[in-house]
Amino acid sequence: MKQNIILIGGGGHCHSVIDVIEQENKYNIIGIVDKKELIGTKVLGYEIIACDDNLEELFKSCQNACITIGQIKTNEVRVKLFDKLKAIGFNLPTIISPLAYVSKHASVDEGTVVMHQALINANASIGKNCIINTKALIEHDCKVKDNCHISTASVLNGGVVVEGNTFFGSNATSKESVNIYGFIKAGSVSK
Repeated sequence: MKQNIILIGGGGHCHSVIDVIEQENKYNIIGIVDKKELIGTKVLGYEIIACDDNLEELFKSCQNACITIGQIKTNEVRVKLFDKLKAIGFNLPTIISPLAYVSKHASVDEGTVVMHQALINANASIGKNCIINTKALIEHDCKVKDNCHISTASVLNGGVVVEGNTFFGSNATSKESVNIYGFIKAGSVSK
C-alpha cells in the first residue's frame, strides 16, 4: 500500500519531482504546500492545500514530505525547510526515479531526489537534501555532501568530493579526485 506524502513548493522543480514520484509509485501525493495566495490552485492536477504556516497541522495527518523547491542561486530556502520539517518530525524519504541507476554499493541519504536517467555508480555516497538532476553522472567513489544540487547532464568523475551546499551546473564536468565547493557554472570544467 502506498504511503501519503506532501510536496513543499509548487514551481517548476515540483513538476519534475511529481513525475518521478508518479513513476516510482511508492507514494500517494495528497497535496502541495506553497504560498497562501495559491491555496486551491493546482499543479499537474495536485491541489495546493496549505502554506508553510500549516506544516504542524499537516503533520497530524501526513508524516512524509518532499521538498520540491529547486536550487540555483542559493539553497537557503531548501536548507531552512529541511531543518523545519525535521524539527516538526516529518520523514523525508529518498525519492529515486525507476529510470535512474543507483548502484547497490552506493548510498543516498534522506530528503534527496534522484531524477530520471541519473547514474550513481559503485561506492558513491550522496548526502541529505540533495537534488541529483536529470542525466547527472556521479562516478565511483564520489562523495556528495548535504544540500547540493548536481544539475542536469553534469559529470562528476571518480573520487570527487562535493562539499555541502554546492551547486554544480548543467553540463559541468569535473576532473577525477578533486574537491568542489560553491557555485559551479553551467558548462564549466572543475580541475
